[in-house]
Amino acid sequence: MARTEGRSRYARAAKLGLVGLLAVPALAGCSVEEVIRFGWPVGVTPEAEAMRNLWTWSAIASLVVGVITWGAMFWAMIFHRKRKDDDGTLPRQTQYNLPVELVFTAIPTVIVAVLFGFTLNVQNYVTKDEASAGGPADLQVEIVGFQWNWEFLYPGEAGPDGRPVSTLGTSDTIPIMVVPTDRSIEFTQMSPDVIHSFYVPEFLFKRDVFPFPERNEQDNQFVIDRIEQQGAFVGRCAELCGTYHSQMNFEVRALEPALFDRYIQLRKETNPETGQPYNTGEALAALNCGEWCAPEAISTKPFSTERGQLAAQVDG
Repeated sequence: MARTEGRSRYARAAKLGLVGLLAVPALAGCSVEEVIRFGWPVGVTPEAEAMRNLWTWSAIASLVVGVITWGAMFWAMIFHRKRKDDDGTLPRQTQYNLPVELVFTAIPTVIVAVLFGFTLNVQNYVTKDEASAGGPADLQVEIVGFQWNWEFLYPGEAGPDGRPVSTLGTSDTIPIMVVPTDRSIEFTQMSPDVIHSFYVPEFLFKRDVFPFPERNEQDNQFVIDRIEQQGAFVGRCAELCGTYHSQMNFEVRALEPALFDRYIQLRKETNPETGQPYNTGEALAALNCGEWCAPEAISTKPFSTERGQLAAQVDG
């Protein structure tokens, strides 16, 4: 009778614990979507979604293994604990049981192999150097990271001076990379000085920018199949690259294809007001399409990256 009451007490405690665990997301104000992301941020590309799916199912698999392990552990602790009427007889032992040992070896091996296979598949998709549809990407963008700013060039689009359309960041201006939604984009990266890292949090992906990649045999290209929504996304350097590394920001501005085509066309023309080719801000302002066409960065702000700034501050 006492043993039955004890088991009922443990069963009630287990049920209360399960209810409490299930109530945590609701009490914390989390949506179902947020819960199944397991803390993974929201992405804006198919590659980001592929990584999110990998993370979600890996977390679920880990929880399943954890529940089985915890269940076996607590079952042993509860039902094989020492009791007052214990005569010292040990429960049935299973050491040196070959079938059990084979199972306990095979199952982890299968789990690791499956996780490795899915991880490799997602990694190859994220780091691919051509569009999933096959053939070249719809747009080519060159990324130059330097101490301590960025330059973005469109090698397939020539401006009025015959040189590629480009955006160069300065200490006073955050460089804006304007790209289209719903088109594949190929990025090619290089650095003239040290290692930097191209990182846009909403892409859920970062890629080191190596100096002279052709000499170092580094893969400096990757392709995203599309950006799925318009927006302004802050970008950062994610590799410690010197004094003003933390201030080396940029912005990715994703516009619908028609707006992007108009933007590129403007960059190929001369601004009648200045007599000079349209720069990034002027072209965006001329589009007159609201927030996403703001002529200055809206997701970050400029910091001075002049090499003499720190010395001037110290002297002052």
